[in-house]
Amino acid sequence: MLVHPLMEQLTQLRLRGMRDALEEQLKNPQYAELPFEDRLGLLVESESIRRHNNRRTRRLQQARLKERARIEEFDFTGGRGVERAQVLELTGCQWLHRHLNVIVLGPTGAGKTFLACALGHAACVNDFGVRYLHTSRLLTELALARADGSYPKLLDSLAKTPLLILDDWLRDPLTAVQSRDLLEVLDDRYRAASTLLATQVPVDAWHERLADPTLADAILDRLVHSAYRLQLKGESRRKTHSPLTHAAHQEL
Repeated sequence: MLVHPLMEQLTQLRLRGMRDALEEQLKNPQYAELPFEDRLGLLVESESIRRHNNRRTRRLQQARLKERARIEEFDFTGGRGVERAQVLELTGCQWLHRHLNVIVLGPTGAGKTFLACALGHAACVNDFGVRYLHTSRLLTELALARADGSYPKLLDSLAKTPLLILDDWLRDPLTAVQSRDLLEVLDDRYRAASTLLATQVPVDAWHERLADPTLADAILDRLVHSAYRLQLKGESRRKTHSPLTHAAHQEL
């Protein structure tokens, strides 16, 4: 077969990875020394790698993580309160296979959002779909969906998301309607998908921020008992990573 028609066929079949790898083989005479099966294997491997990278890029785009965070960039020094081994274990994503949850706790600026996004990035790399939302944004989307009739469709979309990251969890007390909406979301996900919560509100204060005690019990039951907890400590990262000097901070 002539090379040009073959290249065109690979393009039409959307086998761009194989096409690029074949072009490389044709340019490099060393590949001619390899058996046919080895050369074919390299073409298939190139296509597989390209498709995996494309899927990862799409997942990261769809996740809309607030920060471009990586676990290897997280500062475990300075009494952060979390063990490197436990966090690295979570990046392996076995908790996602088991449909467990993660709760990241800590004061303002301790790195909760960074750690949540880093775990979200690890999930994307490991072929899990991720969606990041501020809790207030999720509640707004649920209210709008209820008003325009798309509520069931939104619930279905959230239920099918392998990892839902909710930042600023229970920062503000919720109404009964908001609590019911959250319970709808969490009930669909219970033992079917994983949820990661980032919050500065201690778990023992969650109950009082949910309007109805019965709803509060149901929400906590679906989250807390099957969750890893990461308790962050230390000074605000916004302060320690500020371009201002320590003296300038004292003058403010």
